[in-house]
Amino acid sequence: MRFLKVMIVLVLAFGIAGCSSKFKTYNGPTVTQVVVNKGQRQMLLMHRNKVLKEYRFGLGFAPTGDKKVRGDGRTPEGDYFIDRRNPNSQFYLSIGISYPNAQDIAEAKALGRSPGGDIFIHGRPNNRKRRRGQDWTAGCIAVTNAEMRDIYAMVRNGTPIRINP
Repeated sequence: MRFLKVMIVLVLAFGIAGCSSKFKTYNGPTVTQVVVNKGQRQMLLMHRNKVLKEYRFGLGFAPTGDKKVRGDGRTPEGDYFIDRRNPNSQFYLSIGISYPNAQDIAEAKALGRSPGGDIFIHGRPNNRKRRRGQDWTAGCIAVTNAEMRDIYAMVRNGTPIRINP
């Protein structure tokens, strides 16, 4: 009887731990493109022409316009790809966007500035502190942690991402 009780406790403990894990698995259709519509605050995970998931999000603290230089608070616009993953991000989980590209670098250089970098899709800050309002990042795309678990599982490195105004 004692063995049975111990087994039940272990099964429940591992079951609860599994539910709280930030790493999910995904076995559905491949995400072939991420489409971000900044003005509508709409992110679409696409499989060819079919929308698999849709998310709302926050942007940089200066959300209107294309990112030009480091520190401008804007989110880049254009065609990029997912180029890295950070399971130990200071913003829960994150996936990197390949900004800056050659054109972004040239535009910033013409202004005598750095284009910046480290643009991600990410969850909430791990320290739970963030500025108030919808648009609080330094130029990234922010979703909830639950949404980020899905995105992290579904979107692979190399996936194209189009960021529209």
